[in-house]
Amino acid sequence: MREGVLFEITKDQLDTGLRGVPVGYCVTSSVDPMKGLTYVGQPIADLVNRDPIEIIYLLYYGEMGSKEQVKQFHHTLNARASLRPETVEHIEALPHTGHPMDVFSAALLIVGMFEGTDDYREDCLNAIAKLPHITAVVINSHAGWGPTPSPKPDLGYMESFVHMLKFPGEHTSQLIEVMRLFDITHFDHSGGNLSTFIGKAVSSGLEHMWGSLSAAMLALAGPLHGRANQDCLEFVKEVLDTVGEHAKPKDVEALIRKKLDNKEIVFGFGHAVLRVEDPRAAIFFDYAHKHFPHHPLIKIAALLRTEGTKVLKENPKISDPYPNIDAITGSVLTAAGFPYPEYFTVLFGLSRAVGIAIQIVYDRLEARNGKGTPIIRPKYLYTSRK
Repeated sequence: MREGVLFEITKDQLDTGLRGVPVGYCVTSSVDPMKGLTYVGQPIADLVNRDPIEIIYLLYYGEMGSKEQVKQFHHTLNARASLRPETVEHIEALPHTGHPMDVFSAALLIVGMFEGTDDYREDCLNAIAKLPHITAVVINSHAGWGPTPSPKPDLGYMESFVHMLKFPGEHTSQLIEVMRLFDITHFDHSGGNLSTFIGKAVSSGLEHMWGSLSAAMLALAGPLHGRANQDCLEFVKEVLDTVGEHAKPKDVEALIRKKLDNKEIVFGFGHAVLRVEDPRAAIFFDYAHKHFPHHPLIKIAALLRTEGTKVLKENPKISDPYPNIDAITGSVLTAAGFPYPEYFTVLFGLSRAVGIAIQIVYDRLEARNGKGTPIIRPKYLYTSRK
């Protein structure tokens, strides 16, 4: 590296999705290959038992708030939590065909049309406050579960969200606990993941917050990103159907080897940055072992964790043979009483949009001493197809 040159681009780095190429700063979170995810320098494992509002405060202000500061912040969000009736009416009028992430992305645009302020900071707070209501309306409407009750934000951020869901079944304290855990572990994941980068890139053209979040959610919707949690659950179910809930480790190992020999995908393993097991996955595996040890999906997911890692470690070309968070979250949500995988990516969006909105505020209002980042414009080199 030459003096004064931060990073040099080589030919091998072209057409690789900007993997590892520094393009800016992230003030909310980081992902270390060996330590995993931290929020404002604090390991995710140290934060998962806190209230979601405390973690949102940390991401928004860059420091943990006092009890009184968090209480006031919660009050600020509560005052913004409800959508206008006409906003709800137009979200409910969206088509129910296609994947619910399409509806979720369109719903964010609708909220911007009716309730946007064209002020990034105001719309960031509004988005954080309204996301539980938006998400509940999208899910209830798409699923045909009926009209959505009004938010009860005084119950708590995720408690109010679960209250608004109309799915058939019991709304237990266990499910609320799992939803809180899911929410906190998905708030943010540095600045370079696809959905966050796309949201910030769109905002760099001075698109408003709601349009930028809508674009980010379309990026999240793909199976290589947010929809992986849905696909991973389907994979666990497939393995369960094949080997049965009383399978031995050798049975799962044999199945994995057969799939690899057939060039089939073994879902739920690997990560673009991590070189150890995702600490978020470890959090969920530990929770599953403690609360749902006899659930058939949890038993199979646990066997995939051990046997998959063992088999994948044999291949020196695989840099991360460990489970990621998607390997287990769907099974835990199902075990906790929410067996609706088509909505798992929407739950991911409910959480991730929080971190993206906060990062957009930094990019637009705080970066470069308040000037904001310039419009995203990477350089592409012309080459002939021949």
